[in-house]
Amino acid sequence: MDRQTQRKSRIFTRREIEALIASGRSIVIVDGRVLKADAWLPYHPGGDKAIRHMIGRDATDEVQRFHSAQTLELAYRYQIGRIEGRWTNFVPPIQGGQFRTQEELDKISEEEYIESYSEQESISTVSSADQSPIFEPADQSASMRKRNTGNIPRSPSDSSISSVDLDDLPTAPKMSVLDARTQQEIDFDKAKYPSLDPDTQDNITRKYRELQKRIEAKGLYRCRYSSYGIELIRYAFFFGSFVYLLRSGWYVTSAVPLACLWHQLAFTVHDAGHMGITHNFHVDTTLAMIIANYVGGLSACWWKYNHNVHHLVTNSPEHDPDIEYIPFFAITHRFFESLTSTYYERVMEYDAFAKFLVRFQNYTYYPIMLFARFNLYRLGWTYILLGQGPKKGPAWWHRYFELVGQVFFWTWYGYGVVYKTVPGGWNRFLFVLISHALTSPLHVQITLSHFAMSTTDMGATESFPQKMLRTTMDVDCPEWLDFFHGGLQFQAIHHLYPRIPRHNLRRTQKLVQDFCNDVGIPYALYGFVDGNKAVIGKLADVGRQAAILAECQRTIAEGDFGMH
Repeated sequence: MDRQTQRKSRIFTRREIEALIASGRSIVIVDGRVLKADAWLPYHPGGDKAIRHMIGRDATDEVQRFHSAQTLELAYRYQIGRIEGRWTNFVPPIQGGQFRTQEELDKISEEEYIESYSEQESISTVSSADQSPIFEPADQSASMRKRNTGNIPRSPSDSSISSVDLDDLPTAPKMSVLDARTQQEIDFDKAKYPSLDPDTQDNITRKYRELQKRIEAKGLYRCRYSSYGIELIRYAFFFGSFVYLLRSGWYVTSAVPLACLWHQLAFTVHDAGHMGITHNFHVDTTLAMIIANYVGGLSACWWKYNHNVHHLVTNSPEHDPDIEYIPFFAITHRFFESLTSTYYERVMEYDAFAKFLVRFQNYTYYPIMLFARFNLYRLGWTYILLGQGPKKGPAWWHRYFELVGQVFFWTWYGYGVVYKTVPGGWNRFLFVLISHALTSPLHVQITLSHFAMSTTDMGATESFPQKMLRTTMDVDCPEWLDFFHGGLQFQAIHHLYPRIPRHNLRRTQKLVQDFCNDVGIPYALYGFVDGNKAVIGKLADVGRQAAILAECQRTIAEGDFGMH
C-alpha cells in the first residue's frame, strides 16, 4: 500500500474532524470520504460559499447531484481519510456552528463527548425559537394537491399555529411574540413532514438514491437535442420579429419580441449553468456566458455563484440570497429581527423604509417584479467589477470573458439600438421599459416556487430530499405551456435532481410523485393561478404581522397598555 493510499484509508473520528474544523480546515464528508477542501475554495467555479455551507456535513447528495462523475473524481483528490458508520452533521461555521479545539477536546472523556454531540443532535430536531420558521400562507387554495399520508392540518390557519398571533398579544415584548410564533410554526412543520429521527431520514435518503439510479437507467439525464431544435426556431422567430419591427419603424412594438427572446433564452442559460445540455463544464458554461452576457447583459457566473448557494440552503432566511429581498419583501417574520445574511455578509436592516414597504408588499409584488431585471444588472456588475468569482483554476478567465460580453451587450443594445436606432427620448424610454418589464413572468416564476413554502430550519438530521421538497413547490400546467415556464414549473424536481435537462423534467415528475407517496413527504403542486394566490396570501399575512408589530411597538413606546 503506497503512502497516498494509506492516507486516504485513514479512519477519522468525530473528535478529530471537529478539531480540524476548529483549526480552520474545510472538512466535508462525501460518500464516507473525508475531504479537506481548503485548497479548492479559491478555485471552485461555483464559489467558495457553496463549499462553506457543507463544512462538517455529510454532503453526499448535494455534491453528487451537482457534479458529473468526472468532476467527482477530481474532488476525491482532496480525500484525507474516511469515516465509519453514520455521520451526524455539524452546523457549519458559516451558519454559526461552534467547534472545540484539540486542546479543549483532550479535556473531555469519550463518554462525555458522545453524550455532548448526542444532546446536540437531539436539540437540532426539537423546536427551538432560535431556528428559522415556516410561515405558510394564511389562505391556501383547496386546489393545491399534495401527496401525503396521515391526517395533518391543511395550513397553519387550520391548526393551532394560528392560536398565537401578534394581534393576540398587542403589549408583549417584540422577541417573545416572534419566538412564540416561530415555535408554533416549527411544530406545524414537524407535524406535516416525516419524523426527523435518523432511521426515518436514512430511509428517505436510501430511496432517494435508488430513484436516482432509476432516473439514470431511463436516460433522463440525456439532453433531447431535438427539443433544442424547436427552441432555436422559437428564438429565431423572436429575434427576426424584433429586427423586422425595429427596421420598419415600429420602435416601441419591437421591444415585445426582444423581451420574449430574453425571457426564453434565460431557460437555456439555466440549463447550461447546471451542465444540463452537453454535460461538459467548459462547453455549457461558455454557452451560458455567451447567451447571458453578450445577448442579455446579465452575468451567468454571478448567477451560478448565487444559485448554488440557493440550492444548498433553500429558503433559509439567513443564508439563501433568493429570498433576501429586504427592504422590499419579507416572506417570514424572521426578517423583522434584522438578520445577518451570510451570503451578502451584512445585516439586512429592518429599518423604517422596510417597515413601511413590507406592510404593503402583497400590492407591490407585481410592480416590483416588472423592474427586477434592472437589479440583475446591478448584481452582475458588482460580481464582475469587484472580481468576486474565482481568480484561479478552470474558471479564472470567466470574469474577463463576461466583462467583454458586457461591453458587447451595451454596445449593441444601449448604443446601437436604444441610442442610434430608436428616435426620440419618449420612444427610447418606452422601448427600454417594455423590453425589461415583459420579462417579469420569469421573475414571478422564480419566486413563485419558494415564497409560499417553508422557511423552517429543521435541524442537522433532516435529509437533503425532504428539505428540498419542504421548501419548493411545482406548478401544474398543460404540456403545451411548458415552453412558457421553461422547466421552472418543475422546481421541486429540479431541486432534487438539478442536472436533469428541463425537457425531461415532466417525464421525471411521475417518478418523484411515487417517491413522495412511498416515503410520506407532501409533494406541493399548485396551478399557476393558485400558486400566485398562495404567494400573495403569504406576503399579505407577513405584511399584516408587520403592521401589527409596528402598532405593538408604538403602544409600548407610548406606555399605553389599555389600562385606564
